[in-house]
Parts: sequence; structure tokens; C-alpha cells
Amino acid sequence: MTDTTEQANELARQLSDILEQEFEALRVQDLDKFEGLQPIKNELLNELTRLAPPAHEVQTLPQWQGFRETMIACRDAHRRNAVLMQRKLEAIRGTLQSLRLEDPSSSVEVYDRLGHVSRFSRNTGYSDA
Repeated sequence: MTDTTEQANELARQLSDILEQEFEALRVQDLDKFEGLQPIKNELLNELTRLAPPAHEVQTLPQWQGFRETMIACRDAHRRNAVLMQRKLEAIRGTLQSLRLEDPSSSVEVYDRLGHVSRFSRNTGYSDA
């Protein structure tokens, strides 16, 4: 195994660890931790792009087999994280939608980013102007 292959394998393992941490952060809704992992993940991906040979070589050269398997697992972990994130976003959208549909003729009080109550009315828009 060459130094490049060993470096790429180590970076792929680190990426796998980051994706697991990302999943855990998403699962418990620790958005600060999730956001903190993004620069690390991006740096690992950039370094992997620099080190790894073209895809056809990774698929055919035996010394890259372990790297290929780890990267396939990383791809699957990334997809799992994306599905979890999408489901959480859909749940939030559903909750917001149910708040808006409770009584369409009334306005609903919701909190803005700063934690202040703001009034939301379904009847605002171009037709009310």
C-alpha cells in the first residue's frame, strides 16, 4: 500500500466518523454541533478529492479496494443523514401548516428568530393590497 493510499484510507475513516457524529447531532437536534462539523467534512472531502485517483482506477486497482468500500459506506451514511434531515424538515413544515390551518379566519401568534411573538395572518398577500 502506498503512502497516498494510506492517507486516503485514513481520511475516508475520518469522514466516516464525521458522518456518524453528524447523524447523532441531527438525531438529537444539536444544530450547533451539526454546523460545526460542516467545515471539517468539507475539508476532508477536498483533501480526498486531491488524493484519490480517478474513479475508474479506484474501482479497478486492488490497493484502492478498502478505500472504495469506506467511501461507499460514507455515501450511504450521507444519504441516511439527508433523509433524516428531510424528515425533520417535513415534520416542522407539517407542524407550521397545522398551526396555520387551525382557524383560517384568525391570525396565529408565532415566535420569530429572536423569540418575540409575531402575528401571522393567512389573509396577507397581494390580494389584500
